Amino acid sequence: MDILIENIKGLVLVCTDSTEIVAGASMSQLPVIERACLLIRNGRIQWFGPMDQNVHERADQVIDATGRFVFPCFVDSHTHMVFAGSREGEFVDKIKGLSYGEIAKKGGGILNSAKRLQNTSEEELYDSALARLEDVISTGTGAIEIKSGYGLTTEDEMKMLRVARRLKESSLVVIKTTFLGAHAIPANIERLKYIEKVIEEMIPKVAGEGLAEYCDVFCEEGFFTPDETRRILEQGRKYGLKPKIHANQLNISGGVQVGVECGAISVDHLESIGQDEIDCLKGSNTIPTLLPGAAFFLNMDYPPARELISAGLPVTLASDYNPGSAPSGNMPLILSLACIKMKMSPEEAIIASTINGAFALELQHELGSISVGKVANVFMTKPIPSVDFFPYAFGSRLIEMVILNGQIF
Repeated sequence: MDILIENIKGLVLVCTDSTEIVAGASMSQLPVIERACLLIRNGRIQWFGPMDQNVHERADQVIDATGRFVFPCFVDSHTHMVFAGSREGEFVDKIKGLSYGEIAKKGGGILNSAKRLQNTSEEELYDSALARLEDVISTGTGAIEIKSGYGLTTEDEMKMLRVARRLKESSLVVIKTTFLGAHAIPANIERLKYIEKVIEEMIPKVAGEGLAEYCDVFCEEGFFTPDETRRILEQGRKYGLKPKIHANQLNISGGVQVGVECGAISVDHLESIGQDEIDCLKGSNTIPTLLPGAAFFLNMDYPPARELISAGLPVTLASDYNPGSAPSGNMPLILSLACIKMKMSPEEAIIASTINGAFALELQHELGSISVGKVANVFMTKPIPSVDFFPYAFGSRLIEMVILNGQIF
């Protein structure tokens, strides 16, 4: 179905060249066409421009967007969306003052989610994940990454990734998958034996079934060391899984440096970094991905977005949607947190969550901006006064329509 959207108050992040990630001061420059129109044909962006240049193409459906803005859909490049059950009990424990370590001793944390997932069928996991996916689509997400990491056995890690593959096959949203067997050490196996299992058994089997595009490791004190991370990522690369890393969430762990050394697509979290880590990123193509939802939920310090941008680096924003530390995939809320807590401008936050997110999933040629030929994944707001109003009105449901692959969701 062809769709013509007319009288758009502002067409946001129009772009004729998506070959370079947006970095540093350029992130504050958000291209917007006022009083615009957008033509979608065969699931892709056919044409856009000012209303007075409208060629009056025929379309099956014409939408009047008076007073409304049209954005490219968000690209959420870091989630753990496939999981079994919630962990609000731990949420209450945190409110009462228990530390992460104390909660873990009570059987909480990642191992809690792993135990639940091991006892949950693939069908149940699929149904619950599909409901979450439909919810995040309604808040503007048009592409998403889904990690494993709550299985911690070969079969359960593969079960998670099979669910993600089913979601990819049944949904209009674009999905990339990541193997995260190195998320934690299970309680019933020695550390070195589990690491060998990840390297010698899990990675070959995951790659053999084509279940993942990326390999991730939680490089953090108490989880996986830089040397262990390097070994796992190098094995993943041998099997065609590109590296990503959970880095420096709780401590300065060496995760940034090993990520850059291994050529990671992105290093994610970065709540704990200093100048050495920033300098390391400046000399690389590795993308810093910030997850303010986790810092908010855990009441931690936020990643230093301003320092990263001032250093000329690109920044990406993602939700980290998971049951333990970021139980929300609402990207408009992530924009608000980025602006309020990390002092990013609305323009920077929008770019970080769209075109830069697309680069973090290697989707920049297909998604992330309003560009002729790209997949028509866009959303239209309700009537709002400005682009700045979108992150300003935190928690408000401002999205009126989502279009994925040229179809109204």
